[in-house]
Amino acid sequence: MTTAEGLVETSLDTAVETIRKGGLLIYPTEAVYGLGCDYRSSTAVERLLELKQRPVDKGLILAASHVEQILPLIRPNHGDELAQALKTWPGHHTWVFRASSKVPAWISGAHSTVAVRVSSHPVIKKMCDALGHAIVSTSANPAGVEPSSNIAVIKDVFGPQVDYYLDLPLGEEKNPSQIHNAVDGLTLRL
Repeated sequence: MTTAEGLVETSLDTAVETIRKGGLLIYPTEAVYGLGCDYRSSTAVERLLELKQRPVDKGLILAASHVEQILPLIRPNHGDELAQALKTWPGHHTWVFRASSKVPAWISGAHSTVAVRVSSHPVIKKMCDALGHAIVSTSANPAGVEPSSNIAVIKDVFGPQVDYYLDLPLGEEKNPSQIHNAVDGLTLRL
């Protein structure tokens, strides 16, 4: 679905349509620009992983607008696991749960878990509400390169390999989301 120029615009409708058609999207998150797609599309995820130079076995984070979009994807061992995540959602916290059978292998990677967050960013919320499901949420940078908060820099890196660049404001966080293990509550990334 790659366009000739990799459009940089501000249309949420076009961003949603890009995801629906299996395209790759750069979009604002709480701290940096994200690179996303429909997590259910193996073709879109393969393109995303190739662009990021990221091995599939590492797994990917999913962002959603509501916990109802997350519940079918996780298998908490007990209610306390979900309860601790719900205390931080919507928000800038990613939680790693045991994955349900609905999580594709290209999302969980070499793990039996899935990393999920219910975002508080208005753009992510609106996109996921319109789609009715979570999306891939990984930083918009090649592996080993620092994430950027400048969409022009990101477009210089990825160019027309990304179908749409959604140029709307970032959130006010300074770092990518914290990642917590739902089983033991330990913080995996600050």
